[in-house]
Amino acid sequence: MSQPQYPPQQPSWGGQPQQPGWPGLEPAWGAPPPPPPKRKNYGGWIVAGVLSAVAVIAVFGAVNNGFAPKDDKGTRTSSDVRETRTPQQNEPLEEEAAAPESAIKVSARKTGFTASVLADGTNYTSVRVTVTNNGDEPISVNPLYFAITDTGGTKHTAELGVDSGQIDTVDLAPGENMSGVITGKGRFTPKYVTYTDGLIGDSVRGDVS
Repeated sequence: MSQPQYPPQQPSWGGQPQQPGWPGLEPAWGAPPPPPPKRKNYGGWIVAGVLSAVAVIAVFGAVNNGFAPKDDKGTRTSSDVRETRTPQQNEPLEEEAAAPESAIKVSARKTGFTASVLADGTNYTSVRVTVTNNGDEPISVNPLYFAITDTGGTKHTAELGVDSGQIDTVDLAPGENMSGVITGKGRFTPKYVTYTDGLIGDSVRGDVS
């Protein structure tokens, strides 16, 4: 068999002979092709920029909400509170109901002590009192219903039967009055006399003149 005929080889530039092969094809064992250029990663930068913008917007929104004026319908300012409270503080207090005037009147004056047979010496102080019933019901008068308070604040109960002018035990009808002496033990300066209707009833005071 005849051998295939190949075209004569041409010398290559630089004096190196070309490797045999098919014309127009690079040899398989030649240098590898250059790698493709790396693509720049812009996606990370874009995401970071978007997140930064969102954070800045959120910060400005929080600041604006902190300093923005409140809605008048939802919030009351301090001036509104003052305007609401001031009338309440300045409102005149309701006047307390005046205590009804007692239907019993007691007056008293100083008098000398006149010893009775029951007196133990003269170390006593006497006051002449007058009780008037200005009410619609009868009241009871009894020496035990009286007490004398001196200028030092000490209260002296009545000493029974030691003064000959002691006030009688009677019932006073409406419009009636009764005078008599109330005597306390010791020497003191009387300030006022207190009468209590029935010991546990209302008390009426008369200053000593």
